[in-house]
Amino acid sequence: MGYARKVGWVTAGLVIGAGACYCIYRLTRGRKQNKEKMAEGGSGDVDDVGDCPGARYNDWSDDDDDNSENKGIVWYPPWARIGTEAGTRARARARARATRARRAVQKRASPNSDDTILSPQELQKVLCLVEMSEKPYILEAALIALGNNAAYAFNRDIIRDLGGLPIVAKILNTRDPIVKEKALIVLNNLSVNAENQRRLKIYMNQVCDDTITSRLNSSVQLAGLRLLTNMTVTNEYQHMLANSISDFFRLFSAGNEETKFQVLKLLLNLAENPAMTRELLRAQVPSSLGSLFNKKENKEVILKLLVIFENINDNFKWEENEPTQNQFSEGSLFFFLKEFQVCADKILGIESHHDFLVKVKVGKFMAKLAEHMFPKSQE
Repeated sequence: MGYARKVGWVTAGLVIGAGACYCIYRLTRGRKQNKEKMAEGGSGDVDDVGDCPGARYNDWSDDDDDNSENKGIVWYPPWARIGTEAGTRARARARARATRARRAVQKRASPNSDDTILSPQELQKVLCLVEMSEKPYILEAALIALGNNAAYAFNRDIIRDLGGLPIVAKILNTRDPIVKEKALIVLNNLSVNAENQRRLKIYMNQVCDDTITSRLNSSVQLAGLRLLTNMTVTNEYQHMLANSISDFFRLFSAGNEETKFQVLKLLLNLAENPAMTRELLRAQVPSSLGSLFNKKENKEVILKLLVIFENINDNFKWEENEPTQNQFSEGSLFFFLKEFQVCADKILGIESHHDFLVKVKVGKFMAKLAEHMFPKSQE
């Protein structure tokens, strides 16, 4: 009897240990990786027409090798004592079980990614963790799991139907920058959906304020810019950012290259909407904006900025709006474009020795700007 009881306890211990190892692994899996493929906002369409390209979040590193399996959480039985032959064999068996569990989890994943797809019941449990827990490391792991699953179109509807949008949006009030960034990433992936956008619009002002006031070039600021970029893919909610355009130009001038590119994507969405042209021209731009047109600046940054200016120039009917031009204050983008000839001369000048493609683009833009802005002077 004693031997049978001992075998029963050993078997129960193995089952409980394996189950605990599996649960901890699933919750901490995303937190163990340092590299993240952040969800890129873009000018693509929402789910009804097609997902935004690059709107994908994956916290599982692409360059992991098999050796990383030995770094996972392994549950060792109590009798696996270090230094004994029996303990060594028991620890080896425990490591093998943990390895098999990890591989079993990966087999359940999508064939095109390493993300674990959770069922609606599992998503409900994760949302409960987000709603009830106050521990940052638990919130981070749960939000990573939601972000991975929100990258799939069918899961966006499920998470919304489970009441996940307000639960995740509530995390935006946290002061923990890591948790806040993960919440923004989840909302960014969820926003690639027309119905989700309609429900998330009530948080746009808060996200916009947090993005502008966050530390310059921080992960929170970049995540906020990506979310706002996705929310402005269509013209429906762009007017909600009208009062913040000046701040976006300030971020563009002061930020690093990554921040510049993200702000450009957002401004390009706004510039493609004729209804936002007047708001863009009215925005105050820093005096340092003209200094970006030099040979030290990234060529792609200059070319994208020129595309924005071209869209504004094409959408604004200069002759019809000539009587209202006095509504634009000095220091606005309107006056910057009127004085753009100064920047153009520096670029087109022989001494500047700038990139040839940039010179061509600037020359074409100046010709169109002169035609629209000063039509009488060419008669």
